[in-house]
Parts: sequence; C-alpha cells; structure tokens
Amino acid sequence: MIDIGVNNFHGSIPTELGHLSNLQELYLSFDNLSGEIPMSIFNISTLQVLALTGNSLSGSLPTDMAVRLPNLQGVFLGSNQLTGPIPSSISNGSVLKAIDLGYNFFDGNIPMTLGNLLQLKIIMLEGNQLTNDPTKTELEFLTALTNCPRLNTIQIGYNPLDGVLPRSFMSSGNLSASLGKFHASGCGLKGVIPTEIGNFSNLYWLSLARNNLTGQFPDTIGNLRILQRFQANENGIQGRIPSGLCNLEGLYELNLSKNKFSGELPSCLGNISSLREIYLDSNALASSLPSSFWKNKDVLVVNLSSNFLYGAIGQEIGSVAGLRQLYLGWNNFSGEIPTSIGGLQELVNLSLSMNMLDGSIPEEFGDLVSLEYLDLSHNNISGIIPPSMEKLGHLVYLNLSFNELSGEIPNGGPFQNFSAASFIGNNALCGAARFNVMACKATESRKPRRNRVLIYVLPFCAFSVLIIGLLTWILIRFRKKGYKLQVESGIALRQRISYLEILKATKEFAADNLLGSGSFGKVYKGTFLDGVVAAIKVFNLDVQDAIKSFDRECEAMRNIRHRNLVKVISSCSNEDFKAIIFEYMPKGSLDKWLYSENNFLDMKQRLGIMIDVASALEYLHHGYSSPMVHCDLKPSNILFDENMVARLGDFGIAKLLGGEEIKVQTKTLGTLGYMAPEYGSEGMVSTMVDVYSYGILLMEIFTGKKPTDDKFTGDLTMKKWVSESLQDEIMEIVDAKLVTMMNEAELDAKSKLFRLVMTLALECTEDLPENRIDMMNVLARVKKIQAQVH
Repeated sequence: MIDIGVNNFHGSIPTELGHLSNLQELYLSFDNLSGEIPMSIFNISTLQVLALTGNSLSGSLPTDMAVRLPNLQGVFLGSNQLTGPIPSSISNGSVLKAIDLGYNFFDGNIPMTLGNLLQLKIIMLEGNQLTNDPTKTELEFLTALTNCPRLNTIQIGYNPLDGVLPRSFMSSGNLSASLGKFHASGCGLKGVIPTEIGNFSNLYWLSLARNNLTGQFPDTIGNLRILQRFQANENGIQGRIPSGLCNLEGLYELNLSKNKFSGELPSCLGNISSLREIYLDSNALASSLPSSFWKNKDVLVVNLSSNFLYGAIGQEIGSVAGLRQLYLGWNNFSGEIPTSIGGLQELVNLSLSMNMLDGSIPEEFGDLVSLEYLDLSHNNISGIIPPSMEKLGHLVYLNLSFNELSGEIPNGGPFQNFSAASFIGNNALCGAARFNVMACKATESRKPRRNRVLIYVLPFCAFSVLIIGLLTWILIRFRKKGYKLQVESGIALRQRISYLEILKATKEFAADNLLGSGSFGKVYKGTFLDGVVAAIKVFNLDVQDAIKSFDRECEAMRNIRHRNLVKVISSCSNEDFKAIIFEYMPKGSLDKWLYSENNFLDMKQRLGIMIDVASALEYLHHGYSSPMVHCDLKPSNILFDENMVARLGDFGIAKLLGGEEIKVQTKTLGTLGYMAPEYGSEGMVSTMVDVYSYGILLMEIFTGKKPTDDKFTGDLTMKKWVSESLQDEIMEIVDAKLVTMMNEAELDAKSKLFRLVMTLALECTEDLPENRIDMMNVLARVKKIQAQVH
C-alpha cells in the first residue's frame, strides 16, 4: 500500500509506480497533482484501491480499464479534470464496490452495463456532462442499477440528464432494503415524482432539488421512516404539502422552498422532534401559524418568507431556545412583535420585513446577544428604538426603514457603524446628522434627574448597611459554634472561602443552581459577592469513601497547572462539610454537546477537543513531577470554557504514581465502557489506562455512540464495530450529524481522515497495555490529522 495523500506535491504521477506489480492500494488524493494518469498504473493487475481524488488530473480513462484491473474494488477519481466517456467495460469489474467519478468533465451516456456490478455499494457521478440516451424519455440506467442489490449511494446530480424518474427504478424492490442516499439535484429531472418512491424504506437522504419536477408530491413520502434530509427545493411542485411528512420521525432538514405549494402550513411540523431546519419559503402557503408550530423547542432554522401567511407570530416562539435563523418576511403577519423573542439568545438572523406588524420594538431585543442580522423594514412599527439594542455587540446589519418609529436613534454600540439607509422612511426619528434625520430637541437638565436618582439610591444604601451588619453578626455567631473553616494547603488560589459564603453563593444550594450529580456529591453553580462565578463540588460525607475522594482530589490538584485542566479556586473543609471550588465552565460538558440536538460540532472542532484532552493527559503522564493517571476519562468530565477550550476535570479517583512506580492496584473503578481491560478486571492502573479511555472517547466523539449503547450487545463491542467497518464502510459508522452537514466532495475528502482517526483509536485500545501508544505520540498524531482538515 502507498498512502501519501493530502500533501503539497506538484507535478505528475511518476510512471514508475506502474512497476510495482504487487501494489494493492494507491492513495494520492489531494496532492496537487496534474497531467494524465500514467497508463502503467492500469497495468497493476493486483490493484484493489485507486484513490486520486482532489487533484488536477486530465485525460481520459482507458476503454479496457476494468479488464486490466480485475481486482479493483474502489476507484476514487472525483474532483479532477478528466474527460471522455465512462468506459462501458467497467461492467467487467466483478468486485467493484465503490466508484467515484464526480466533479470532472466526463461526457456521453451513463452506461447501462453498470447494472452488472453486483458488488457495487457506492456510485458517485455528479458534476459532469453525462447525458441520458436521447432516444429515451426515462432514465433507464437507474432501472439497470436495481440489479445491484447492495447499492447504498447513488449520486447523479448536476449532469444534463434531462429525463424522467422511471417507476421501474422504485418499484422493483431490489434496492428497497439497501439504498440510503439518492442525490439527483440539478440534473434536469422532469415529470412527476412516482408514488413508488415510498418503497425506498431505508433512504436517509433524498435530494431532488433544482430540477423541473411538477405535479403533486406523493403522500407515500411518509413511508421513508428513517429519512433525515429531504431536499426538493427549486422545482414546480404544487398542491398541499403532503401530510405523510408527519411520519418522518427522524427528519433533520426539510427543504421545499421555491415551489408552488399552497394551502395550510402543516400543523404536525412542530411534532417532529428531530427537525432542525425548515425551508418552506417562496411558495403560496396561506394560513396562520398553527399553535403547535413552535412546539419543537430544538429547531435551529425556520424560513417561511415569501408566502401568504397571516395572523400573529405568537408568544410561543420564545420557547424555541436554540433558534438561530428566523425568516418570516414578505408575508401578511400582523399584531405586535412577541416580546418573548428577546429570550432567543442563540438567534443570529431575524427578518420580519414586509409584513403588517405594529406596536413597538420590544425592549427585550437588547437581550439578543448573538444577533448579527435584523430586518424589520416595511411594517407599521411605532415607538422608539430601544436603547437596550446598544448592547448588541455582534449586530452588523440593521434595517428599520419604512416604519413609524420616533424619538432618538441610539448612537452607541453597533449603531456607530450604521448609516442613514437603516432608518429611511421614519419621519419622526431624530439623532446624529449622519443619519439624515432632524436633530433631537434639548432634553431636561441633569440636576433634576440627579435629584430623582438620589431619591432611590439613598434608601438603598441605608438598607445595604443594615444587611451587612446583620450578616456580620451571623458570621460571628457561626464561628462561635465551632466551625473551623480552612483552605487546603497548596491549592488556595483565592482568599479563604467559608461555608457561609458558599451558602450565599449557591442561594442555599438551590435546585436552580445544581449543575450535576456524581458518585460522591453534587456540583452547584455559585456567584460570590465579588462577582466571581464558580462551580462548587460539595461532597456527600454520608457516602463511603467521599472523604477519601475529597482528599485525593485536593492532593491531585495541589500543584498541577495546565490550560486544559479545570482550575481550582479554593476549598472549604471541616468535620461536617467539604467542598472544592472550581473555575466555572459556562459552555457545559462534551456529553451535552454530543447528545443534545441543539448543539453541533464539526470535524475540526471535534479534533480540536481531542487535541485539548490529549494535551491535558500528556501533561499528567509526562509533564508533571510524578505521572498522574486520571482514571475516569469520559465526556461528562470534559468541560468547556467560554471560548470552547476543552478542560479535563473530576480527579476524584485519580492516582499519583510515585517514585519508580509504573502501575498501582486499586479497588476504586472508573466508568463502565471506558475502562481498560486490566483496570476493570484486576484494578491495575497505569498511564495506559487513560490511553485506552482516550481511544474509546475518540471513537465516541466521531461515531456519536456511547460504548454502552444498546447496539453493543453480546460479542459486539464499540471497538469491534469500528474495526470491522474500518476498511470498506467507514462513513457508515460516522456520526450522522457530521455526515448530513457535508456535501459529496467533503464526504469523499473526509473519508480518509475518518479512517486515520479510527485507526488511531484502535491503536489506543489494544487489549495489552504494553501494545498501546503513549500520549505524546497520540497528541502528535491528532495534531497531524487536524492539520489536514480544510
């Protein structure tokens, strides 16, 4: 095997490679190579995989390619500049499983003989100049592909096929159990969508966008129960949106924009809890928003613009806490803007333009801390522009034109960057000359205002003095009762913290401040009088070994300092109460980010997290005075600061290896599924225990499955599942959230990187600890993989 892909090479492929008569796999993808593929390459009869994706290779393929390469299982030539027809002799490749010729300049008809490839799983031909037989109306090559019983992926989009989807393609039943992805966007499809499409019961991605499809959409779409992405935008489909959509319980994206759909907005959309992106814009929908529409609190994008929707938007919208983009412009909505919109702190884009909205801009808009784009133009909105909007530090586009606004235009915050165009058509506005509005009249003098302020401030100050005196008296009595409050030596980075301070900071351990629970106690969020926000781990001293865990964690955190470890602020300890005060991590845990539908981590972010974790472990194992083993590496113990830097926490069962020790024995075990074999069966702890857990975590973060998932029963473990999928079906085990967010070219480019990640994970999880690699090498490998992500 030769694998030197993703490098900054130049020039052509050496003809000498063709002399390697026993070569089985050749990977030269994304190497900036040019010129033609040497004919000598096609003489390597032992070749099983030819991967040259993402270069600038030109020329055509030999007509007898499959005859010369009888053992070829995968040919990956996408994203090059190859020309000519697809060789019809490709049907001789009896063991071919994957063909990727996408995004080249291939022309001619798609060979009917592709249907002879009985082992074929993936065929990607999109982005070429391929055509259909001009004497045929239907795309008969699709019917031929029904002879490939294992076919999982068909991608034929962005070719000038100009034909009709054959009913025989969907009704034969041969592909009903295997076809998972059918991508036929932008290829001139015409006619109606056959009702037989409902036979593809295992389809998870259906893309028919940017075609010339007409007629009504069949209600049999409801049979596609595991469909995740449905894209039929930019066609001429008419009639009502099919009620069968309500059956798609796993649907993530629904895109029917720019069609001719009419009638009501389906009330069931709010019941599809998996739905995250809704695009129904540019149709002829005419109804009010169903009361259940905002029932799905996890939707991320809603675009209903350019329809005939009417009525109120509804205060219920405030419950959709994760909403990031909302487009309701160019409709007939009326009434006031819901004040609850101010609670949508993840909202980035908001457009309510070209409606009949009245009332004022809610003061709560100042709470839209993530807002970047706001368009309220062409409505009947009156009142002032709330000064609170000066707090919108990310706002870069604002259009309030053609309303009935009055009063002064704010001049601080983002308003410093806006021009007159944002406010035109509001004749009663006043403000700075650069806004092309009249100057504001002089306001009342400051002295009366100052007097009014004193009326409120002086009583408040008197009340504060009284409260401080009362608290001082309580503290003195508290100390007289025998509580000796102390900070553990060596970890105090802040002045002494008392039990009373913790009690006040957590509002007497209020349930609203509870962040989580563990084996030895609970963690609360606390806000101290000086404004410091912290996570306070309170140990339940009634639990066996809780005191040992407290002592162990104090010992472990005594002197360690690293940017990827959660920082200790202080501690509090007496006979009846023990707590450790940590820096607060506002972005939560990796567990939350992996398994909450509101959050998404792309590939580069996930690799960055694993680099942070590897950096922490490399420090503990090799950069500290004595090696330390964390012993409980899992997603809930990986926390994120405000900049999404990962920090490793919870050292409650950590082990310090002293002197010449390379391993110790313990009776305290970590978490099921993440423990190395020698740790779970014998209690043997070494740094290799953390390496094993890291490997499991690496698998989890890229597959989206826990090692304790119901899928892993009997002899099937996560490790075995990954190992068996490593060669041929790597993309089938990758987290669906990652796969659905990638286009075809990205999937092809990333498959090799996923394979590198899983290979590393398997090396970390070798059964024998001496066969595992150490964290220094792990860190170097993960960094190298991340450097290849573009």
